[in-house]
Amino acid sequence: MDTLIKQLVRNAATHGAQPAIREKERGIWHEITWSQYADAMLSAAAGLEMLGIKSRDAMLVLGDNRSSLYCGMLAIAALGGYAMPAYSGATTDELRHFVSEVNLTVALAEDQEHVDKVLELRAAGAQIETIIYCDERGFGGYTAPGLISWQALLDKGAERLRADPRLRQQILERSVPDDAAIFLHSSGTTGKPKGITISHRNYLAASRNALAGGVFQEGEEAMAYLPIAWAGDYALSMAGAICSRFTINIPERQETMLRDVRDVAPTFFLAPPRNWDNMLTTIQVGLESSTRFKRWIYQQFMDLAIASEQRKLKGEPASRLEWLWRPIGELVAYGPIKDQFGLTRLRNAFTGGEAIGEDTFVFYRALGIKLRQLYGQTENSFITATQSPDEVMLHTVGRPLPGVEITTSADGEIMVRAASVFSGYFNNPDATATTLVDGWLRTGDAGYLEADGQLVVLGRIAEVVHTAGGTRYVPNYIENRLKFSSYIKDVAVIGAGRDHLVAILSIDFEAVGHWAEVNSIPYASYADLSQRPEVAELLQNAVRRVNNVLPQALRVVRFVSLHKEFDPDDGEITRTRKLRRNVVESRYEPVIDALYSGDSDVRISATVSYENGQSGTVERTVRIWGV
Repeated sequence: MDTLIKQLVRNAATHGAQPAIREKERGIWHEITWSQYADAMLSAAAGLEMLGIKSRDAMLVLGDNRSSLYCGMLAIAALGGYAMPAYSGATTDELRHFVSEVNLTVALAEDQEHVDKVLELRAAGAQIETIIYCDERGFGGYTAPGLISWQALLDKGAERLRADPRLRQQILERSVPDDAAIFLHSSGTTGKPKGITISHRNYLAASRNALAGGVFQEGEEAMAYLPIAWAGDYALSMAGAICSRFTINIPERQETMLRDVRDVAPTFFLAPPRNWDNMLTTIQVGLESSTRFKRWIYQQFMDLAIASEQRKLKGEPASRLEWLWRPIGELVAYGPIKDQFGLTRLRNAFTGGEAIGEDTFVFYRALGIKLRQLYGQTENSFITATQSPDEVMLHTVGRPLPGVEITTSADGEIMVRAASVFSGYFNNPDATATTLVDGWLRTGDAGYLEADGQLVVLGRIAEVVHTAGGTRYVPNYIENRLKFSSYIKDVAVIGAGRDHLVAILSIDFEAVGHWAEVNSIPYASYADLSQRPEVAELLQNAVRRVNNVLPQALRVVRFVSLHKEFDPDDGEITRTRKLRRNVVESRYEPVIDALYSGDSDVRISATVSYENGQSGTVERTVRIWGV
């Protein structure tokens, strides 16, 4: 009976001296071997047991990617308990919901900032008896009860293991394949997030499917930087890494990510579309500061490569002379760019979570990076379908992985059956009965399978709505295509029961700010920049491009550029940046009324939440623009 815990210990026995984790701290990369990883996990498990942790108890995990947090999550899973990671920016109210679900008496926090958040939770009534902290800086004056350092926990556990030679094997037998490997949560776009426990059996099956489907190979070098509370991070940085023995590399901070990627030159890299967009923007900014000759060389070879990739997307053959110009381009243009960003060894590059823009997608393919889209959900242990490296179409997400079956229901809902599918929502039989039907997982996504087996995802089936004229559409489908523009970060399309569609847009401050600087357009703040007529024209062009490929009844007629981004702290989007449509439509009801009434501007009064937990009101007049 296999578990991720036993697989980790096997890795230590067979490849003990090889690196499992590299972690950057204070500018230096530190290496953790498989033997050290397994020993730390067992010591942590023995230490947690000393604290009274037993099967079905839970541990809140707070912080960014750190080896100690990964190790701690495995340690409590080894005892049959629940590792419950939360997003680093989660508010006290969000965390209070998590704590209320289970018997949660211990928290594992990265540093002082996250310990303070747990102490706030404790002050609000949570029965968290023990707080384990990893980074020991800043705790000199702390007198809160129940504080213990990660190193002290490891020392106590190691002492127990030395005192009882049988304890190591006993800990390995504490968990079974159907026990939870991790306790995650749904995004909560329409209500409170639902608890999702994914078992060892689920993740082992998912990892086998991904390996067989060419998602990754054994011995990959990967970056561990995505939120630890996101299903994708656990599936790749822990389950996939353990099952296929690849090394995860943890950047020093999120802000140093691009620099740290260059140090590593990973062979596997997964990023949401926005990250790929941001890297492309950085590349373009760098090129603008280079010499005229270098820019000319770059443009010549990128034009050739982009034209070739666009032909391939249409199913046409590559250029007959590609064999000649491609090696030269690799030497003088493509190779130097990839080297600058640590992408020279990249063989498995993925994007997921939402659709990616054609310009961004084609750019990386033109560079020689075989960027692919994947599709999945937390309930299926993350990956369901993916594109193959040389069979890529923008409108599909590829074929089901080996071991995964996909069909669609009569109303067009995508349904999945696999050993990687979870067994149900935690203590929520009603939601489980709705989601798991006759062995099939109802994904909640609308889509269809093409004749060649390629899966097309249209959007959330619950969001399928109709205009006043009866035209059926999925707002998310249009929103994603508007976000293909690097200048648009967030968008909400309105039109259900209306004569035409309108949109609420939030600009991408970095991309639009850079554009404004290049074009000598002054601005003082996000709010100021968002209302500039020049920016409105930029957004109008982006909306027109999308309108050109939409039916007349589904074209966006008017839009407003908000004075702020949609914010998870304000409840407008989730921590994974999924739109909470009911919140947005309620909060911006006056804006929507103005968009349909023909007004030229509207006064907005919005409540915003600050990092210190306080809230305030921001008032602003925003212009309304036609397309």
